[in-house]
Amino acid sequence: MAANNSVNPAAWLAKQIETGDPDMLRSMVKTMADALMSAEADTLCGAGYGERSDDRVNHRNGYRPREWDTRAGTV
Repeated sequence: MAANNSVNPAAWLAKQIETGDPDMLRSMVKTMADALMSAEADTLCGAGYGERSDDRVNHRNGYRPREWDTRAGTV
């Protein structure tokens, strides 16, 4: 069964506000960037993460951790 990588924005934001995360903006940037990159990879591969499809034209072969410097901080 494929993993569900989707984020419920309302629930995520409510959790961030509840916990009083001082780096909320940085967390939001990270979450959005991860979601956008995953969606782009899904489109390029022709199937979602962990999903099998006859239309699949590519494979995800992992990732490597890397930092991204933004105005909100390093993500």
